[in-house]
Amino acid sequence: MLFPIALISMGVMGWIASFGLTLERLHVAENPDASTSCDISPILSCKSVMLSEQAALLGFPNPLIGLAAFFAPILVGMAILAGAKFAPWFWRLFLLGHLFGLGFAIWLFTQSAYVIGSLCIYCMVAWAATIPLFWMILGRTMRDGNLGNKEKLGEFVYSWSWVFTLMTYLVLIVLILIQFWDYWITLI
Repeated sequence: MLFPIALISMGVMGWIASFGLTLERLHVAENPDASTSCDISPILSCKSVMLSEQAALLGFPNPLIGLAAFFAPILVGMAILAGAKFAPWFWRLFLLGHLFGLGFAIWLFTQSAYVIGSLCIYCMVAWAATIPLFWMILGRTMRDGNLGNKEKLGEFVYSWSWVFTLMTYLVLIVLILIQFWDYWITLI
């Protein structure tokens, strides 16, 4: 019961972040001089990120990808709650989609922190949803034998997915603290 609820919860969290960022992007498109609700400081600035070329990787705003992509775990979680069973190929494709999502989130993180020099709060919420989705889906897919004979490893990854999630968050937080250290110490 936990797995489908987590899929739905993280999907909703990521979808709301994508929707909020889409609304902010439309607001800025309408009035380029407007500030966004998430422009808090020089470091936490959605507008700086959304106006970068990285914010439209495929030629359209990245939050539109999030609006579509985060709907998948919501639907899968609802289907599982309704009693649906999925074939092994489905779980492999679902995992592959989340692997791409995690890779995309990591790429966006590196671009934001190291190239653009600002972090977007909505983006960080989307990343925060993507990370546990990946770890849980990886563990569940392996545990159920959908990635070959890796049930024991899958049980370990699935059972400890919350630890892997926290470790991933911790790595990102440390990288953010290091990258923007000069700014953080001015706040003290």
